[in-house]
Amino acid sequence: MSEEKKDNLIKEVCKELEITQKELSEQLDVPQSTVSGWANGDIPKMTEKALKLIIENKNLKQKLNIFKEAFKISSEL
Repeated sequence: MSEEKKDNLIKEVCKELEITQKELSEQLDVPQSTVSGWANGDIPKMTEKALKLIIENKNLKQKLNIFKEAFKISSEL
């Protein structure tokens, strides 16, 4: 993965979760300086995978909620 891609990953996670880098550092229980370093492209491979899973998890939860709502509507018919 290129340095620009890794830089975009931190921004993408913060944007997807609608949080700041400081809030991300609190959620991950790491110093804010660590997240800032990651934002500059220095992301460990395991952290990169974890961040991608966080985004995937959020997207899957959104889809699940859509299915739950659709099921609720269909069972009321």
